[in-house]
Amino acid sequence: MFVVPEGLEITLWARAPLLRNPTNLDIDARGRIWVTEGVNYRRHAGRDAAGDRVVVLEDTDGDGRADRSSVFVQEPGLVAPLGIAVIDDRVVVSNAPDLIVFTDVDRDGKFDARVDRRDVLLTGFNGRNHDHALHSLTVGPDGLWYFNHGNAGAHVTDRSGRTFRVGSTYEPIARGNATPLYGWKSPELAGAVSDDGRVHTGGFLMRVRPDGTHAEIVGHNFRNSYEQAITSFGDVFQSDNDDEPGCRVAFLPEHGNAGFFSADGRRYWTADRRPGQSVPVAMWHQEDPGVMPPGDIYGPGSPTGVAFYEGGALGEKWRGLLLVCEASLNVVFGYLPVPDGAGYRLERFDFVTTNPERKFEGVDFAGGARSIRNQLKTFFRPSDVAVGPDGAIYVADWFDARSGGHDSLDDSLSGAIYRIAPKGFTPRIPKLDLARPADQIAALRSPAVNVRGAAFARIRARGASAVPEISALLADPDRYLRARAVFLLAQLDPAGVGLAERELASADPQQRVAAFRALRRVGQPILAHARRLAADSSAAVRREVALAMRDVPWPESREILLELARGYDGQDRWYLEAWGTGCTGKEAEIYAALRAGQTERDATRWSPAFAGLLWRLVPADAANDFAARARATQLPEPARLAAVTALGFTPTSTAAAALLDLAVNADGLVREQARWWLINFHSTRWREFGVTAALRERGIYDADKIVVTASIIPPAPPTQLPAPTEIAKLPGDAARGAQLATACLMCHRIGERGVEYGPTLTGFARRQTIEVVINAIVSPSSEIAHGYDGAEITLHDGTILHGLEQSTGDPLYVRTAGGTTQIIPANRVKSNKPLRRSLMLSADQLGFSAQDVADIVGYLGTQ
Repeated sequence: MFVVPEGLEITLWARAPLLRNPTNLDIDARGRIWVTEGVNYRRHAGRDAAGDRVVVLEDTDGDGRADRSSVFVQEPGLVAPLGIAVIDDRVVVSNAPDLIVFTDVDRDGKFDARVDRRDVLLTGFNGRNHDHALHSLTVGPDGLWYFNHGNAGAHVTDRSGRTFRVGSTYEPIARGNATPLYGWKSPELAGAVSDDGRVHTGGFLMRVRPDGTHAEIVGHNFRNSYEQAITSFGDVFQSDNDDEPGCRVAFLPEHGNAGFFSADGRRYWTADRRPGQSVPVAMWHQEDPGVMPPGDIYGPGSPTGVAFYEGGALGEKWRGLLLVCEASLNVVFGYLPVPDGAGYRLERFDFVTTNPERKFEGVDFAGGARSIRNQLKTFFRPSDVAVGPDGAIYVADWFDARSGGHDSLDDSLSGAIYRIAPKGFTPRIPKLDLARPADQIAALRSPAVNVRGAAFARIRARGASAVPEISALLADPDRYLRARAVFLLAQLDPAGVGLAERELASADPQQRVAAFRALRRVGQPILAHARRLAADSSAAVRREVALAMRDVPWPESREILLELARGYDGQDRWYLEAWGTGCTGKEAEIYAALRAGQTERDATRWSPAFAGLLWRLVPADAANDFAARARATQLPEPARLAAVTALGFTPTSTAAAALLDLAVNADGLVREQARWWLINFHSTRWREFGVTAALRERGIYDADKIVVTASIIPPAPPTQLPAPTEIAKLPGDAARGAQLATACLMCHRIGERGVEYGPTLTGFARRQTIEVVINAIVSPSSEIAHGYDGAEITLHDGTILHGLEQSTGDPLYVRTAGGTTQIIPANRVKSNKPLRRSLMLSADQLGFSAQDVADIVGYLGTQ
């Protein structure tokens, strides 16, 4: 049933009852696969009263299939743990609210409290039995432990005594009935300052020393990233999921803001969606300064585990392969990231799938459980992927008809692990004794990331005596091994540090990146190196220099940041965001220095590079220049809109006055977005400047005079039409269907015509079976396209609107039938609740006969 690349084969390595509902896996140096189980997931809490398990699977006879399963630990407190990492004799389990380290002292693969140790390394992660909580841990090439947490909120104190407060408007207790843990709620922490002096929002990636000290947040403002992969160069890749059509896979630069919420976490993206923005652009705040690029946005789904393949049994062709599990889409995506300026180009392909036809069931975007028709060949739900010490790839399958909706339907608790390897593969796993230096070097070469992590710790503990062996690896033909060596050398002794510094002059820019990162991680003085590398030929190297300037005071960073500014090409958003991060807290000074060196005083004639640099800084003193650019009709519309955005983020009277002028005198999207900024922030950002009164005086917005028009979609009566299977037998007349389909254009786009209110119908009929298309017309409420769930808004005066919420702030923006956007002051809203049926009129309500429906479907099949 699986489709895999030519030359590879997929085989069943383990299946139930050896394991149940696998949520995450890791593979130790002996090739044993450790699995966390989710039998007690969500509404099934208590299904196994003894708690969920960590099981160890073994192939004892070497035939390529597991034949032994043992329970490492089972506790009532383990409730659908979502992560496991095996690092030598330590087994790290992610089980909100705790990050737990079990030490298998006697190494027998079974936790015994009389002999072994159990330690809660960190706690305070909200979201017990909720998949927006604590996720899997990975050892980085620097020896630090990296793990991420969804947007359920966290209040965590590390073992250095530093506290991190991370919140957002997402409240897991209200959304999905997670088990309450704390007196605080996630929204109460939105905008809170952590002990590092920063505001961290939403989901986040944290790294920490193995003893739980010196924690730091690497990136934040995710929705719900499930796992991260860290390459030997220190690059981080992750997926992130949203219920709307905006799932993504991205490179995560240090300090990256992924952009799901507003910067303070107090506004959903829906509240910040501006006129003209597509859902993916708005969802990830892609037109806001301070937000990293999105990477690959591929649409609706449920991304889960990730892994990075640095070599092994699959051969040279697949070296550098990023693997991303997609449970809803029955696929493990593959990417071969290509350096692209300061970021990476990610081109997606199906590495392994059971559903090349892309016909989906049981997933949120197809109607959830209502869409289960049992027509798929298999409900393959890949939950995690890992690389074994044998160099093969292993994929865990939480087999279930349902994916998403915080639900599972398979009461048989099925699960499987598959192995992907060359045809006829025979696994060979070296027997390692990590007490021996030679075996430590062998483990450092392992394809399995946490086996390498265990070797790193052992070698580092040897100190200066290990320098000769590790320095020899700098000449190895394997570039990933060379990178691992430089991270180790930076932590050995002064001789090792000197060798790491020499790698800053490597011919390989990625090795220069690794060397710079390695020296920074251990607190080595880097300013002298940064001054030289600020003019490096590689944008990736300059990116790292820029990020390193974030906490460096202005006098020491001035020349470096100015040199980095000269390296911006006006297009590379990865580079621009890294530079802006380096300017944090120094925006006014860098702006003054840039402006002093700018000979062109006419802002409308600035180069794209100079305009971009100032847009990223959003300096208050540049408001008049941004206003000039926004008014300049000779500039391209994107450049004008960027200037409007800069004004929107500037909390000064000058910016407010400029936006008022644009709201009256500009045209098109420039005018609409200026109005949007003023209407949404008149009572907050510009409260002191009389903007509310000015909006009334100019007739732009007066909450007391807004006229709201009722828009009610009556419920569909029981259909009088035949079943979809019967209608499908009728021959469709595409020409006649084109005429009938003009009724659809009031709410849908077909080709270049129509209104973007409901889903675009171009290509819809070609992606679905004819029965699905017919059913969507006859019974539209049976499967509502994800992201098009309607709301019923009732005002205090009795007016009722059925429509799509475009913004959830004050005022509320609602798009109603025909694509009309209405603005509703929040104080007029009596209730706002899900409509729970389609906003589309049924075929019966539109007066269509069975033949009419067949003709429309025939026409849509040509579009």
